[in-house]
Amino acid sequence: MIEINNLTPKGIVSQITFKELRKAGEKVLKKEKIKGDLSVVFACQARMKSINKKYRGKDKATDVLSFGYKTKIQNPKLLDKELLGEIVICPDIVKKNAKKFDLDYNKELTRALIHGILHILGYDHEKSKKEAEEMRKKEEKYLSQLNF
Repeated sequence: MIEINNLTPKGIVSQITFKELRKAGEKVLKKEKIKGDLSVVFACQARMKSINKKYRGKDKATDVLSFGYKTKIQNPKLLDKELLGEIVICPDIVKKNAKKFDLDYNKELTRALIHGILHILGYDHEKSKKEAEEMRKKEEKYLSQLNF
C-alpha cells in the first residue's frame, strides 16, 4: 500500500496524479518483488529545504528525499505489514526540473517517485558510477513500462 499525503498548497498536485503515482509505485515494488507499505509526502520548497538541511546537511530544496525504515508497523489495522519508508517529493522542484529538461511534468513526478523507491530498496547513485548507471537504467526501465 502506498499512502500519499499532500502538505503543499492546493492545486500543485491533483488527486488524479495520486492515483497514477500509487499505481506506478506499486508496479515498481511488485517488479522488485517487495511487499510492504510506503508513505509519500508532497512538501513545499521551504519544508523540503528544511528537511534536506536537517538530514543531509544540504541547505537547498531538492526534488526527492527517501527515508528507509527497518521496522514493523504497530498499528492493529496494519498488523504485520512492513513499513518500507517515506518518500518526500517537492512538486515545485519537480516542475522546474521538467521545464529545465523539457520533460512532461507527470513523467518527471513519476520518475522522482521511482527514484525514491529505488533508494529505499538500497540503490545509491552517489556511491559509484556503476551503481548510478544501474539505478538510472532501472528508473528508465520502469518509466518505459508506464503510459505517458
